[in-house]
Amino acid sequence: MLTHWNHGWTASTRWTFAGKSPDGAEVRLPHDPVISLERDPEGSPSTGYFPGGAWQYEKTFEAPEEWRDKRVTAFFEGVYRSASVFINGDFVTNRPYGYSEFTAELDPYLNYGGENTIRVEARSHDDSRWYSGAGIYRHVWLHVADLVDISLDGVSVATSEFEADTVMATVETEVRNATHSLQTPRVSHEIIGPDGQVAATGSAPISLRPGETGTCRQRILITGPRRWDLDAPNLYECRTRLSLETGEETDPDATVCFGIRTLALDPTHGLRLNGNAVNLRGACVHHDNGPLGAATIDRADERRVELLKQAGFNAIRSAHQPMSRAMLDACDRIGMLVMDETFDSWTWAKSSYDYALHFPDWWRADLESMVRKDRNHPSVVMYSIGNEIPDVGSSAGSIRAREMAEVLRSKDPTRYVVNCTQPLLAIPKFADMFRDMVTDRQEELEEESLDGNVNDWITTLREMLDPILTSDHVGDVLEESLAVLDVAGYNYTEVRYELDGEKYPNRVIVGSETSHDGTATNWATVERLPHLIGDFCWTGWDYLGESGVGRVQYATGDDDFGDPLGITGPYPWVLAHAGDIDITGHRRPASYFREIVFGLRSEPYIAVLRADKRDADIAYQGSWSFNDVLASWHWPGFEGQTVTVEVYSAADEVELLVNGESLGRQPCGWSNGFTARYDAEFSPGELVAISYADGAEVARSALRSPTGDVQLQLCADRPTIRADDTDLAYVAIELVDGAGTVFSGVDRQVSVSVEGPGILQALGSADPTSLESFTGDQRRTYDGRALAIIRPTGPGQIAVSARADECEDATATVEAVGSNE
Repeated sequence: MLTHWNHGWTASTRWTFAGKSPDGAEVRLPHDPVISLERDPEGSPSTGYFPGGAWQYEKTFEAPEEWRDKRVTAFFEGVYRSASVFINGDFVTNRPYGYSEFTAELDPYLNYGGENTIRVEARSHDDSRWYSGAGIYRHVWLHVADLVDISLDGVSVATSEFEADTVMATVETEVRNATHSLQTPRVSHEIIGPDGQVAATGSAPISLRPGETGTCRQRILITGPRRWDLDAPNLYECRTRLSLETGEETDPDATVCFGIRTLALDPTHGLRLNGNAVNLRGACVHHDNGPLGAATIDRADERRVELLKQAGFNAIRSAHQPMSRAMLDACDRIGMLVMDETFDSWTWAKSSYDYALHFPDWWRADLESMVRKDRNHPSVVMYSIGNEIPDVGSSAGSIRAREMAEVLRSKDPTRYVVNCTQPLLAIPKFADMFRDMVTDRQEELEEESLDGNVNDWITTLREMLDPILTSDHVGDVLEESLAVLDVAGYNYTEVRYELDGEKYPNRVIVGSETSHDGTATNWATVERLPHLIGDFCWTGWDYLGESGVGRVQYATGDDDFGDPLGITGPYPWVLAHAGDIDITGHRRPASYFREIVFGLRSEPYIAVLRADKRDADIAYQGSWSFNDVLASWHWPGFEGQTVTVEVYSAADEVELLVNGESLGRQPCGWSNGFTARYDAEFSPGELVAISYADGAEVARSALRSPTGDVQLQLCADRPTIRADDTDLAYVAIELVDGAGTVFSGVDRQVSVSVEGPGILQALGSADPTSLESFTGDQRRTYDGRALAIIRPTGPGQIAVSARADECEDATATVEAVGSNE
């Protein structure tokens, strides 16, 4: 039996050699201890100035006598990082990588019929280039199984031999025999279709020697198959039962979901899903959940997938670590393709204590862990073996890339293998050359030397990149590493898309990481070149850490605008400020611009340059920075002053009306970068943008100023949630008028309280420089908005109340249903 094991834990920053830690506080998993820590102004912008540390988790539990003849295992979906597991003071196992699943076999250490203590240690320090969080940040499960059982994640389903009305499913079941005698259990499968009806069955015995683990492979015919697709994500269930020779059944939880779909890939037709060409409208996404920190509570990941799809994306790249089960499940249900990534480093370190310390010993186990998790998910189409790996420019790195690719193919031949490369980092000759260019430029500006971060190099002197990136040396050095792949991932190397399509006619390329400043041209290139199968922007969702990479830097009187040659922001910057969607789930103007470029939105979109920034000198606007604009016509204090209005549209022309007065038509669409700009005098009222094609109106949209008193409004994302460890309620906090228009220019300090069976798990806003804690009960709105995240503690009605100065109190209610574990 497999059950959640998330309750009854304590967490502590103090370690003891034996027994309970004296200062442990009760926590509920998944849990990220870092998000509640005070940030350090002297810390690293990479991690959002959050400190690292060491944590100890403990749980006391009873091991009943009936477990003595069972197999007892703790299954961890993720512990960050360098995890060590102990039972009753005895070491059981460890796992260095913070993103891999692993098990701890508890049987030999248990005190049956009595009390036991499990202890998990985790450490986080200078081992990440982004906010990693720490601790047991994903689910923990307890698996109590018979001595003859199906291994955890031991069932895999692959489909092949497609016909119009039939498909063959190959079901592989890994069965373990921990007894001292020969066993011949029967493995039975029941396949349930999307309609809930039995679609097929299969059954076969498997004989196992004492102590042997074997695989029972069955081919099962499914008639009338319904394909899994982006717009019709049909899912099947394979329910597997193990019957012993005595007739006793075991493993009632061995059920997996899968999808029936075909993939094809070549440089002439690109990527095809079920025979239809699909260009990947991709978003790179870090693993943190914004105000929640790294805690992977299922609803948080599900909501991100929902909102990313609504924004026009059809693919997600996990950056830069294996994606959580919760997000993969959501991608399956919602219809989203996945590039699942493994590592950010191999043997060459990028941080002082990162995964490079453990890669030589652990890469194979970590790859296999990812495949075991991913192989039944129809959403997963590619495995990425790395991100901007320096090793790939060497012969040793090419050998390693080949070994990794072959391990993946041996474990799962149904997916493609990609590596997301960046030549500047992979070819030391060019990295040194570019470093010298940067140093020379810095000396001119009398600034300190850069630290060598490749992102800094790219952003600082981008105009110098093209001659380097298009050189023959780049193609020659990377040829072997890219040849071992099915898809070559290019990070910020758009200048080679067409060049390499001609030089290497069998190569399929994906823009695995690109920046805002290339949104329009990159997508046009994807649509034009069949060997280029998609574009993954950096980034789809804003995130903690890499602070300020997407900010627009303004010069102030004392020139205190940060490093003009770097990309990270000084304290108190906490967010990257680079996502199409902010950390609260609100779409930023860049998202609507991208949706228009994708051809998915006909209405024009109106955005206004922040009125207080119009006359400020921009010191720096980098590749990850979108224009500093807001979809608002509320600029108190700027009445009668000129503001800059941007209109995004794919139409030939647009017209802007300010309170009914036309400011004329301007060209837009592809020929004008999908953008028209107007200087307009701010006066409260209404902005209307009209799109024209061949002189005729095709669509219009409007921005209106709020009127009357400021009202505090709460709105929950759903009226009903599950009362368990997987669900959350997201409650939007907005300052609005009677018509629901947001007062973006009058922020308030908001305090939040919760009554009923729920807790305030997090409270945040999209403010990239806020000093407030995400775990407090007060938060200042940002552009008129904030977000409360509620976690249920049991069934019943949860009332969320908010209070702000000069506003009436507001309340929202959510019903939690079902019993909590």
